[in-house]
Amino acid sequence: MPPRQGLDWERDGKDWPLRQYSHFVQTPRLRWHVQYAPHADAHAPTVLLLHGTGASTHSWRDVFPLLGARHSVLALDFPGHAFSAMPASADVARLFSLPGMAAGVAELLAQMGIRPHTIVGHSAGAAVACMLSLDGHVQPAHIVSVNGALLPLDGLAGQLFSPMAKLLAKAPLVPELFSWQAAQPAVLQRLLDGTGSTLDAQGRALYQKLIAQPAHGAGALAMMAHWDLHTFWMRLPALETPLTLIAGEQDLIVPPSVAERAAASLKRQPQPPVSRLPGLGHLAHEEQPDTLAQCILRAMN
Repeated sequence: MPPRQGLDWERDGKDWPLRQYSHFVQTPRLRWHVQYAPHADAHAPTVLLLHGTGASTHSWRDVFPLLGARHSVLALDFPGHAFSAMPASADVARLFSLPGMAAGVAELLAQMGIRPHTIVGHSAGAAVACMLSLDGHVQPAHIVSVNGALLPLDGLAGQLFSPMAKLLAKAPLVPELFSWQAAQPAVLQRLLDGTGSTLDAQGRALYQKLIAQPAHGAGALAMMAHWDLHTFWMRLPALETPLTLIAGEQDLIVPPSVAERAAASLKRQPQPPVSRLPGLGHLAHEEQPDTLAQCILRAMN
């Protein structure tokens, strides 16, 4: 089967948010798309922004410049997402596991010579942020979880989700069929409605561009197929890096109770309070970037 068509930087990146900060970094196993804005003060701390499954750097488009007023800021596309390359077939299972993704991000940081002071992760990106610390790749001063997907799904859904994702990730043409269907405006709107968030026209258009590309869909499926949140959940209590938990009260994907349970599980640090954001859903950082930037800056102080 020929390689799936993905986003093309010269074609699809012409009007990509924060394009002026974009460049590509080649590590031994992957070509990454990153957006990096070093602060004029060389001593300013760096904030690393990690998006969730199926998203990209675009989701931080309004938070990024707000943080950049005081800090250096780095955002990236996870493997197989948006403009970052899909790993070779032999590396997919390893690089798309949760420890493998954390190791890949660590390899990228080492290549760029960056040691983040704070790591902010949205949804699945919060789990990667925690794994970076748990596995000793980096030693940030703080981790901020925004609607973090830190627990496995409960009940029957939890038993079926990963095996089904594995099956779909391997099935021929599934990403193509998903992209074709999801790119329809009505279907896309239903997907976004399922997050509990309301996005503006630019946000909807960017997600439509992403999910219309089968390669992006394949990357999201591979990420879901190879994660083991049960093992991660057993390791989370050992997290020593101070953790801030932010939860949108209208999140229909990761309910605020997940953040409450994560806070209660921590054993090596005081139980952190959960900052609940009324009226905001899973994509809270895209709905009210000012509010999220203020939460992140407070966590860093």
